[in-house]
Amino acid sequence: MDWKEKAIKILRDSLYPIPAELNELDWKSGLSDKSERLAQHISAFANMKGGGILVYGVDNDGTCFTLTKAEVDKTVQTLGNIAHNSLAYSIPIEHSVMEFDGHSLLFFYIPEQSDKPVHLRGKDIYFSYYRSAGQTVKMSRNQVKALIATSQGITFEAQIAKSGLNKDDVLNVLDYKALYRILDKNIPQSTDSIIERLADYNLCKQIGDDWSITNLGAILFANKLQDFPNIVGHEVVVRKYVGTNNRQQEFEQHETCGYAVGFEGLVDLVMRNTSVEQIDIKREAVPTYPIVAIREFIANALVHQDFGITGMPVTIEVFSNRLSITNAGAPLNDINRLIDLPPQSRNEQLAQMMFTLGICERRGSGIDRAIAAVESMYLPPVKFTKSEQHTRVFLFPQKSLKDMTKQEKISACYQHACLMYEDGERINNQSVRERFELSKNDSSIASRIISDTLEAGLIKSADIETASKKYMTYIPYYG
Repeated sequence: MDWKEKAIKILRDSLYPIPAELNELDWKSGLSDKSERLAQHISAFANMKGGGILVYGVDNDGTCFTLTKAEVDKTVQTLGNIAHNSLAYSIPIEHSVMEFDGHSLLFFYIPEQSDKPVHLRGKDIYFSYYRSAGQTVKMSRNQVKALIATSQGITFEAQIAKSGLNKDDVLNVLDYKALYRILDKNIPQSTDSIIERLADYNLCKQIGDDWSITNLGAILFANKLQDFPNIVGHEVVVRKYVGTNNRQQEFEQHETCGYAVGFEGLVDLVMRNTSVEQIDIKREAVPTYPIVAIREFIANALVHQDFGITGMPVTIEVFSNRLSITNAGAPLNDINRLIDLPPQSRNEQLAQMMFTLGICERRGSGIDRAIAAVESMYLPPVKFTKSEQHTRVFLFPQKSLKDMTKQEKISACYQHACLMYEDGERINNQSVRERFELSKNDSSIASRIISDTLEAGLIKSADIETASKKYMTYIPYYG
């Protein structure tokens, strides 16, 4: 697929069914007189994997309109001059006027550059930009350093967290016993054998006569994250509040060890503090949320966080009416497509290692399993939100259908359709009744939910030739 075909597809994805800003594409209603801001957009796309698209002729609300020839000519000349003169080095860009839904739009393709980061001319390297949650944002100093390393082929995980160590030093700061316990293997008697196993998993490496611990080793198996300056601030924080707001805090706990070392204890902590005690013949803690969902969403937050953003640790907050899990960094996929699209990870080696250790489920199935588990407990739908700097997931305790908002019903119906579609099936009135624990006599309620979800543009008829609503089936809008 060439860039022009890709641009049309991305624009359509950004406009339908609900207009949404994407990292790969930026709508423009007209040529701005702020040339520095335009240079920042070009910098951001040039720094992004795969590059990006600017499209002129789209208003902020997603409405398209045709550009005049004079507007096209002026925009092409202006953007060309900025790409040539306003960045650290000249960036080659391409443009094309293409028809889209009856309108002539002007598209610019800014290719990814191999020499990154691309920053503004006349300023230092820290005036570099990136795309986050559909916005162009200035990079932090850590993000600039990470991008330099990445452009040199050094991923975050492979970067060095601590150097100048001997073998005993490595074993003193890493919980190697946890690795063997998780892998269900016996610990060798020989220090050399242990170090060799750690190196095989890229947790440490030998540089000259000394040993170094990688970021991957530190973030997963540190006895104390504080021992690694590069990792400090990326611990997991758990807070529990009294009631529905954060004004009165019951407790706050910082998980100070590596993610692999503390994961099971972290999941257990969250389950204990969200479960409800039931007293029958014996006291029993009844889970409010499925453990599968808790595990998957915590693991996702750990794996997909942006380590270049400081001061925003993975945070789990327990309220009486919800549970939220927040990680630094906007999602790399559209939040409406998290169930069906293959996962994209900023930290591929971390993701793979978490999978190898059995912390994450089979690649690509985690969100599906989590939402299916939420459905099985008849809970309200999972809610995903994003900003330029973070991704947040909300889970909600059980509530009756009459207490659900219209939007919650629509979201639940859409997620149900996504899960069924991934299984090669379609939703219908019966399946929606089952999702909401409705009886056959409540088919009109299920019909109303389906109708509202159709109107929201999140599902569509699976067979437009089926005339009878009784036999109508539906699939997600992207099917």
